[in-house]
Amino acid sequence: MKKIINQPAQVVDEMLDGFSYIHSDIIYRLEGYDIIARRAKKTGKVAIISGGGSGHEPSHAGFVGEGMLSAAVCGAVFTSPTPDQVLKAIKEADEGAGVFMVIKNYSGDVMNFEMAQDLAEMEGIEVASVVVDDDIAVEDSLYTQGRRGVAGTVLVHKILGDAARLGKSLKEIKRIADELVPNIHTIGLALSGATVPELGKAGFVLASDEIEFGIGIHGEPGYRREKMQESQKLSQELVEKLIQSFDIKETDSFGILINGMGATPLMEQYVFANDTRKLLEKQNIAIVYKKLGNIMTSIDMAGISLTLIKFKDKAWIEALNSPVTTAAW
Repeated sequence: MKKIINQPAQVVDEMLDGFSYIHSDIIYRLEGYDIIARRAKKTGKVAIISGGGSGHEPSHAGFVGEGMLSAAVCGAVFTSPTPDQVLKAIKEADEGAGVFMVIKNYSGDVMNFEMAQDLAEMEGIEVASVVVDDDIAVEDSLYTQGRRGVAGTVLVHKILGDAARLGKSLKEIKRIADELVPNIHTIGLALSGATVPELGKAGFVLASDEIEFGIGIHGEPGYRREKMQESQKLSQELVEKLIQSFDIKETDSFGILINGMGATPLMEQYVFANDTRKLLEKQNIAIVYKKLGNIMTSIDMAGISLTLIKFKDKAWIEALNSPVTTAAW
């Protein structure tokens, strides 16, 4: 294993110190905790928090800032943060109008965030949440009951963060979240596994000419392994699966998020984007929002994911286009 690290057990701690040093104008690390919070002045609005295991950078800390997340809780690599860490983030983010939690659908995350919610409410802080389950690849994978939460989670951060900035109430944000999540679908593929520093080896191994469709962001199994194919064939597989997952009408409009898994060069992501564009145009799918980059990674996994968001509300488009002050959006 070749990594630019010191001791594997200290990776998250040292990463967060480095992150808070580089982006000290926007965020700070809460002393004694693996929590990143924004420096924006508190104005009595709903706070949005999220988090999960580390290894998915820039998620989630990279999306903390004005107009997006109020705080992010960072667990150990591929490991849910503990309830006490989540509770501390709730308290740090709270501005008096309640705290809304965006939770990826992994058993540990759901359990620990919900425990923290109960503890916060016992202390008089109103908390609500949504569980994001945008991955359509498989049901009931490792660590998950139902679908996994993956790259589409960041679109939820952005849209709800904008709603909070506009002064929406906790009840209104909960309504938006519940309508939004079912309209975000994601599917991905891997060319190689992710190397967890403390393990020193990849979680799974693909042959030099193999790919796997439907993998998760922690290296969970997908639904099929095949020989390596051209980008246009990879795109066709993902686009077809996503289209089938929606009930599409002629008047519908969509957004796309093309997400690198950590070790996929931008050159390849843009090639994939071009192939995806052609396929969507051929299907007369109206794309009114586009984003590409390393958004929800899996350490050093080579691979890509494609997210489609169906815009049932035009306000979601405005929210995605609204300016924010974060390290990574």
